[in-house]
Amino acid sequence: MPAVRAAIEALVHGRNRDPFALLGVHRTEHGRVVRTFQPQAERVAVINRAGDVVATLDKLHRDGLFAGKLPPRLRHYRLRLSLFDGSTLDLEDPYRFTSSLGDLDLYLLAEGSDLRIYQKLGARVVTMADVKGTRFAVWAPNASRVSVIGDFNGWDGRCHSMRLHPANGIWEIFLPGVVAGARYKYEMLDRHGHLLPLKTDPYSNFHEAPPGNASIVYESRFKWRDDAWQGRRSMTPDLDTPISIYEVHLGSWRRGDGDRYLSYRQLATELVDYVRELGFTHIEFLPVTEHPFDGSWGYQPIGMFAPTQRFGEPDDFRYLVDCCHAAGIGVIIDWVPAHFPKDEHGLRRFDGTALYEHEDPRKGEHVDWGTLIFNFGRREVVNYLIGNALYWIDEFHVDAIRVDAVASMLYLDYSRKAGEWLPNEHGGRENLEAVAFLHRLNREVHAHGATSFAEESTAWPGVSRPVEMGGLGFTYKWNMGWMNDTLSYMGEDPVHRKHHHDKMTFGLVYAFNENFVLPLSHDEVVHGKRSLLGRMPGDEWQRFANLRAYLANMYAHPGKKLLFMGSELAQYQEWNHDRSLDWHLLDYPLHRGVQTLVRDLNLLYRQRPELYASDFNAAGFDWIDWNDRDSSVLSWIRYDRAGNAVVCITNFTPIVRHNYRIGVPAGGNYHELLNSDAEKYGGTAISNAHLHALPEPWQGKPFSMWITIPPLATLLVAAK
Repeated sequence: MPAVRAAIEALVHGRNRDPFALLGVHRTEHGRVVRTFQPQAERVAVINRAGDVVATLDKLHRDGLFAGKLPPRLRHYRLRLSLFDGSTLDLEDPYRFTSSLGDLDLYLLAEGSDLRIYQKLGARVVTMADVKGTRFAVWAPNASRVSVIGDFNGWDGRCHSMRLHPANGIWEIFLPGVVAGARYKYEMLDRHGHLLPLKTDPYSNFHEAPPGNASIVYESRFKWRDDAWQGRRSMTPDLDTPISIYEVHLGSWRRGDGDRYLSYRQLATELVDYVRELGFTHIEFLPVTEHPFDGSWGYQPIGMFAPTQRFGEPDDFRYLVDCCHAAGIGVIIDWVPAHFPKDEHGLRRFDGTALYEHEDPRKGEHVDWGTLIFNFGRREVVNYLIGNALYWIDEFHVDAIRVDAVASMLYLDYSRKAGEWLPNEHGGRENLEAVAFLHRLNREVHAHGATSFAEESTAWPGVSRPVEMGGLGFTYKWNMGWMNDTLSYMGEDPVHRKHHHDKMTFGLVYAFNENFVLPLSHDEVVHGKRSLLGRMPGDEWQRFANLRAYLANMYAHPGKKLLFMGSELAQYQEWNHDRSLDWHLLDYPLHRGVQTLVRDLNLLYRQRPELYASDFNAAGFDWIDWNDRDSSVLSWIRYDRAGNAVVCITNFTPIVRHNYRIGVPAGGNYHELLNSDAEKYGGTAISNAHLHALPEPWQGKPFSMWITIPPLATLLVAAK
């Protein structure tokens, strides 16, 4: 038959678009015929369940296409291959199996509404007709042929060409006998029949290390122990809880012997114990998704569904999260939907076309970063990204995602000159498709009991307001303005600070416009910006005192807290992703004092609702004096919902302020809750043993008291 011969020629030359029409069992005028392509075999026979040979197949093509008639009543068959090396191999025929994707699956995938898309696409170990194997499925609508290649077929793209579901562009095949641990990639021809670079699976759960970069079939066997923790999740976040985040780059927090990475399981002990001891409520991991280049810190992901293999297997990362929850620590992961790298084995021109990105570089490329931008107007791409966020929440039990580079998503002219960008349909610069994506993302994240943080550096309104109230729907927004202003202020010599006083007060003008997090993140201690300690002016003692005063002031300021690893050690050097933190610094009292201060701040912060319960409510904050610029002193009051108060006073000069009068809300005796100048922190030990407020109005308050403010120090005081 000419059609069959043509199909055979196309198959053996790797150009058959519909292998299921040729291979497997087919009814002909001569009865049922089975065809199989086995280039490694000299002879092929058909065997029954008992292992008896019931038919011998003829070799129709020298490259390994075999065919023959099946016995009339044979329902289940296997193939017995006589290999060229003299051995035999019994195997199932993948082309005898029907599709494992049902009509509803295919409909939802085409619609872009399958929230558990990660259960449908990628490599999934499944059982079909009592046979265990792996179902491979990938979206590549513009490819003319897609094959799975791997250890199991000699990396020969002719052996396992996939079935196309033309309505949605998904290619799929079930390969019996292929189980966890098998390495694989996708081999594709573009629409013109040209061979594309080999691609890793966009939905792969585990990756081979570079330079191989193969995907690896993975089957989780992890047993979670955090049912009680998961049971406390809510679709409505409680904003009145303490959140103090320790931001971590897993590869450089601490190294093992020989400067080797600690594994996820080692970190589950060492890191979790450390964070618990320091009193942080959450750990935030810089991106843990697979990425090819160490120097990107994970912010150029190539395997969005795979924890990086650098530290172990996916179940090892599950173990780390489980241990965090057992220690009462929430887990936040940095998540990067704004862009992806151009590596040939990744998403770039995945099926020969701009599938995940925009074709037009004016919308599809970040020139500054050398990366590509996701096409947020394509439903399948949105489904890929939202499905990925939910994958980390559902499959790895992470409690929150921090969305990177939100500003780059919101503005079509982000980091572009005139003529380098395309306006939206209304002629504006807002990326309306990205806005719609973020709306949907945040709705789904909250519906799954998790929260979201936006790294957004502009004045876009309502970033952390619900979508139904006109906002983007994030739970929290990083306060980049506070960070920039206050770090700039702290870099000034104290004698000049009175001229920059507004940098410390301006943030409180807008502090309640969003649900803010105060971030002292990794971005502030790299690229020549210096470490936090390195930014501080003065001699050694003044630098440490400045840092202690600043950190204590931050904990008293409205907003949740974030501190990048190493800042609690008062590192001299900037962060370097290629080496461990400078743990030896804890041998020195001043460095150990900063760490002790951070521990005490976290403890006090969690104990005193005044410092967290009204972070986003102006009624929980009251200035005492915002305008004492000549003394560079700031003072305010934080209230909880019951009216209890904590008074914060910071002296940003190295001059002791004796007999400094402040107004307070109530009379009676007060005591110091925390003094950043305490001797145990490395300070001068100037303190207030007795504080008493008299009914003498001052600064708009009904009572006042006289206080001594140590040099370069923050005091937190409260009524006894």
